[in-house]
Amino acid sequence: MNLTTAPHSWDQAVALFERRGLPRSSYENLYEEQYDVHAGALAIEGHLDLDAAEPDGTGYIVDGDLDVTGAVLNTDDGCPALIVLGDLRAAAVYLEGDAKLLVRGDVHVEAFVGHMTDKLVMLHGDLHARVTVLSAEFAPDLVAGTLHGPVLAPAYLADSAAEPPRPAETVLVPEVLAGADDDPDDLRGFDAPGVHGGRLLSRIESGLPVTLAGSGSGAAPVAERPAAG
Repeated sequence: MNLTTAPHSWDQAVALFERRGLPRSSYENLYEEQYDVHAGALAIEGHLDLDAAEPDGTGYIVDGDLDVTGAVLNTDDGCPALIVLGDLRAAAVYLEGDAKLLVRGDVHVEAFVGHMTDKLVMLHGDLHARVTVLSAEFAPDLVAGTLHGPVLAPAYLADSAAEPPRPAETVLVPEVLAGADDDPDDLRGFDAPGVHGGRLLSRIESGLPVTLAGSGSGAAPVAERPAAG
């Protein structure tokens, strides 16, 4: 990963957040430690694997837009924080560990996947996704703008103001659908109806589309709904 950064103390990081308009209610949830700051927009070829990243500080701050040709990935605990002070564009965002993801602008992805709690995810703009998958009690702490696209989630995470949920088979490619004969251990504990968590992660890691729209299968247009809260 070609990432040029400069160390910032917590006080320097807070001053940067204030200049860029990141609300205190967002950054006050971060560890008050040193961060690695990339000045300006950043483009990354391939995946941004947060579990494999080795910053000098507690996490990365991108002082601009972040474009990732692959996915932003987190499957383990202990990964660095990622703060984007512009827009985030990626093939997918997959968060399963204890990631801290703050985005000042909009997020544009094919799939936004959150599995299990113990995360901090605050998006201050819109979330544009061909599918958002929420599982095992995970939901973003904040989506300040509009959530675009269908949401696949268990009933206990359903927003009472949302439109009726769509069946997974109308959104996802067949390769990532769960079936009655699947080994429960392979599902990675996913409880979003119809979603096979193991195959979903494998397909994202392989750089393959996970939605019918992304695969060019001509899925029906998705509706927009306001974000909860």
